[in-house]
Amino acid sequence: MPFSPFLDAQRPYLRALIGALSDSFPYVSVLGTDVRAKQFLVNRNSSSVRDNGMLTQCGFVVKLHDGKCFREYSFDSTELPPEELAKKILSAVTLSPSLEGETIVCPVPADEPLCKSFVRESDFDSYADEDILAFAAKLKDETLAADAHVLNAIVVVSPCTVDKLFLSKRRELDQHYGWCNSMLIAIYRDGKTVQVREDVNSHRMADIFANLPAKRERLLEKAKKLVTAKPIEPGVYDIITDSSITGLIAHEAFGHGVEMDQFVKDRALAKSYMGKYVASPITNMRDGAAATLSVASYFFDDDGVEAQDTQIIKDGILVAGISDLVSASQLGTRPTGNGRRENFAHKAYTRMTNTFFEKGDSKLEDMIASVKHGYMLFETNNGMEDPKNWQIQCTAEYGIEIVDGKLTDNYVSPVVISGSVPELLSSISMVSDCEEIHGSGFCGKGYKEWVPVSDGGPALKARAKLA
Repeated sequence: MPFSPFLDAQRPYLRALIGALSDSFPYVSVLGTDVRAKQFLVNRNSSSVRDNGMLTQCGFVVKLHDGKCFREYSFDSTELPPEELAKKILSAVTLSPSLEGETIVCPVPADEPLCKSFVRESDFDSYADEDILAFAAKLKDETLAADAHVLNAIVVVSPCTVDKLFLSKRRELDQHYGWCNSMLIAIYRDGKTVQVREDVNSHRMADIFANLPAKRERLLEKAKKLVTAKPIEPGVYDIITDSSITGLIAHEAFGHGVEMDQFVKDRALAKSYMGKYVASPITNMRDGAAATLSVASYFFDDDGVEAQDTQIIKDGILVAGISDLVSASQLGTRPTGNGRRENFAHKAYTRMTNTFFEKGDSKLEDMIASVKHGYMLFETNNGMEDPKNWQIQCTAEYGIEIVDGKLTDNYVSPVVISGSVPELLSSISMVSDCEEIHGSGFCGKGYKEWVPVSDGGPALKARAKLA
């Protein structure tokens, strides 16, 4: 599929709009967004295809700088002549006198010249809706037939195609890419009922078709174990985290905590720890849309800043945060390409993209063998953190007890990790030499502003409070 014909046709109109606004503002940019997303869902009782309303969108947002601060205006129609729309925008973005003393004065951003088109090819156009539904129905039927204890099997396939156009006086960027999340879920009952899941995520539908069915056997084996799981005895244990839990720790410990719009508001303790040890010396962590290929990988952010790969922790030392254009301007730093919007009608915030720990040099089997008594923890459930006080809570779907360096058949579920971020990260004593990035989730800014994110990394050995 080529770049959005709708956005392509708006270039002259948007150029004229920028020209009309530039007499009043030293900085003017426009972001055009055209996102098309579907969700295919098949279960025992029904099948459906629908627009994914959380992602589908089409519209524009203007970002202005008046020499002191930024202002924004969104719209979804270009029916008005650009000169008339410019007048409407000028009347709408007038700053209330009551806010004059509240604004943080920051310099006009650099508008460095760049004209470039970015494309990541996908194969979504090769698959009709009927093909995807037939694939999902077959996998559902095979999962139901594989074990009589499966009450329901659910297959979800969610492809999304993103087109964005960014224009300013000196920049013209466009990007076109796709991503697909897929999941196989089983509701399983044997004495008690559990829900288990496996996922495959890729920019190619062919990968989904090839790899999701191969997850069925693992899914059902896990279900058989989880129906026997018991609550954990609360305490402090040696732990090994799988890549999913490693990613959850990265996301909660130093994700929101290094979003630099929180630095502006003095809401993040990380601001005072730049250049200091915050983790063990074998710990390294990164974030960036260009750091890996996953659901949050794009070519430029919603401020028109090219995607980057930002080292956040290097050898245990906090070396950088992440920022959008506004927070970088307010703090006098360069933006890191982390300006993201839930949609064109929402404000851009500093947001995580792909957040993960880097792999180390330990073998997973050696890490497990080093544990006298503890647990290996699996599969992100949910988490929360307090950037101001550096406390986190991360929930794993399940854990497997380790006794005398060996995994046992004793499963516990669920498992909650809690405590101080520096204490947890400083306890990391081994990091595995293999890593995995997981990209099927959404992250909110507080309770809102949802955007796709990924996280992950290697297995970590640490010490933590479990309950």
